[in-house]
Amino acid sequence: MKIGVIGSGAWGKNHVKTLHEMGALGAVVEMSPELRENVTAEYPDIPVFASLDEFLADGKQGEVEGIVVATPAHTHAAIAVQLFEAGKHVLVEKPMTLDSSDAEQIVAASEKAGRTLMVGHLLLFQPAIQFIKTYLDDGKLGQIFTLSQRRSKLGRARKVETVLWSFGVHDVAVLLYLVGEAPVEAKAFGHAAITDNVEDDVHLHMRFENGVLANLHNSWLWPRMERELIITGEKGIVVYDELNQRVILHRKGIDEDLQNVDEGEEILFEGADQPLKLELEHFIARCADGETPAADGKNGLDVVRVLEQVS
Repeated sequence: MKIGVIGSGAWGKNHVKTLHEMGALGAVVEMSPELRENVTAEYPDIPVFASLDEFLADGKQGEVEGIVVATPAHTHAAIAVQLFEAGKHVLVEKPMTLDSSDAEQIVAASEKAGRTLMVGHLLLFQPAIQFIKTYLDDGKLGQIFTLSQRRSKLGRARKVETVLWSFGVHDVAVLLYLVGEAPVEAKAFGHAAITDNVEDDVHLHMRFENGVLANLHNSWLWPRMERELIITGEKGIVVYDELNQRVILHRKGIDEDLQNVDEGEEILFEGADQPLKLELEHFIARCADGETPAADGKNGLDVVRVLEQVS
């Protein structure tokens, strides 16, 4: 199966490179003349188009069955709808859209066309996250009480996009994926220290119908890099150390007599892979078999709804 890429900029170029290495790159659409020249020079065997209309009018475009949309978020809805109308499968980069009405439009278009829709929530394809999902779904941690996630560092501040929209899109996607449902309540508290109305530090709190509570801390005004997820459950506490790609079970808790219990810890999983390659392999497989992707349109829509609600 051949996959095209629309947008070969800062992140799109990684899709282009990875798909080419996989032998799956079918075409690139890029408006910038300079970037088109770069793509043509680096991948002379790949057709490059200046616009989506030019690509769709090409006689060989039918050979490209799926498309990755890696353009600015405000363009995603119009491009994705046009692609579904053309009969393509679509992977839309994160954030899926900047508001829920556009996200709903994309989901409706995919359903009408009967084509696969996937969202580029990259962290869902980290092997450690896939391991945790199976571990929780198999009931090995018992009832889940809370999930607490942190993604903070001294990062690049934006003038328009808040740290939650910048850092938190992947994190919210992971939390909703692990819990298995959208929250019934979401609240956020943030502080804008650098630019008015653009929060540099945000605490997001979510409550789910199944009783689970989740919270997320994002900051680009932080003294050290923190990437960690802590899941507290009936049978212990799971810690995902994202920096070292390690999942540890702490057999700790409090018993019925309110006494602390500590039976040690165990490394459950350790190891990493190329999540972008795994994501693209997953997309191609779901295009072929028609099964629902891990990062499907519903997951993307639910994430946008949460961010929109608390922004």
